[in-house]
Amino acid sequence: MMTFKDIIGQDHLKSFLQKNIQSGRIPHAQLFVGKDGLGTLPLAIAYAAFIIQNENPEQKVNPLENPDIHFFFPVVKKEKSSSTFISKDYIQEWREFVKKNPYGSLNDWYSFIGAGNKQGVIAVDEALAIIKTLAMKSFRGGNKILIIWHAEKMTTACANKLLKWFEEPNQKTSIILITEQEDSLLKTIQSRCQSIHMHPLSESQITNALIEHKNIDEASAKRAAHRADGNLDNAYKIISLEENTREFEAYFIEWVRTAFQAKSNKNSINKLMAWSVSMAKLGREKEKQFLSYSLNFFRQALMVNYGLDNLVHMQILDDSFSLEKFARFIDAQNIEKISTEIENAIYHIERNANGKIVLTDLSIKLTRLLHQKV
Repeated sequence: MMTFKDIIGQDHLKSFLQKNIQSGRIPHAQLFVGKDGLGTLPLAIAYAAFIIQNENPEQKVNPLENPDIHFFFPVVKKEKSSSTFISKDYIQEWREFVKKNPYGSLNDWYSFIGAGNKQGVIAVDEALAIIKTLAMKSFRGGNKILIIWHAEKMTTACANKLLKWFEEPNQKTSIILITEQEDSLLKTIQSRCQSIHMHPLSESQITNALIEHKNIDEASAKRAAHRADGNLDNAYKIISLEENTREFEAYFIEWVRTAFQAKSNKNSINKLMAWSVSMAKLGREKEKQFLSYSLNFFRQALMVNYGLDNLVHMQILDDSFSLEKFARFIDAQNIEKISTEIENAIYHIERNANGKIVLTDLSIKLTRLLHQKV
């Protein structure tokens, strides 16, 4: 069960939404805008549950199972399925995903359903399912709520089919669009929605959430919260990244050692390609996590090189590798280019580029950049 009490932070918005419901001012269409890690989805679910429960205070509402709360979200075609693919095909996976990680990202969802390199969409077939749902009477005769998660993934054909339902709303029907990219929606849809913009969470809110819900020790929770940029999902990934530190450190040391050798040993290029193949097998999310770890490693080395020891928090587990010796090769001459190349690699992997090709290209560039020191 997800209530307003379960939502981390966002107190002003929770109060605003509750008052709207209690006073009977429920907009027909609303747009919840913000990163997944700020709580857009759990807030929308809690809001929907409160609308239903406000009609009958004695009723206990399970929003993921309630027949008057409907969910639509980006999906991919299942193997051996028909030519159509809609959210209903994934409803069991959806419920499990939301229970497990309501602050999870779209990429987390794709990973959860095994989408591989496929990009999910809310297609025109989904629009027909949404229209059918809008046309039906509510199960209990009261309000009916539709939640469309990552509405920016609606195809143009889908959005156009739904447009008139925003213009001519049914009574006792609420549509909640959730998006990270407000400007990607049709302007005509945006103009018909009341917009709710989420706020970044405070470090203390994220710290407490990690301690209470994930049993993370206080020091680790504070460290993750400080780096999370107000986003709980980022904090979860930082914690996961720290848990993978030993594995990533081994990959990183092998990577930079081989890149160093490439200047004098041409066979090192073959080793870098083999390394890229091995990394690509880890999957898109872990590739991104490794690259984020590497970006931090290079920046920590820069701090060591410039004697900013108070900003250095990285501890090397492999006794055969010296951060101090490595740091001599990272300075103002190459750090910006190294950072740019890694960030570009993350960008392309997020957009389903072939991991092996991206990592091989990055590795070859690294062999040059590591020797660019003045």
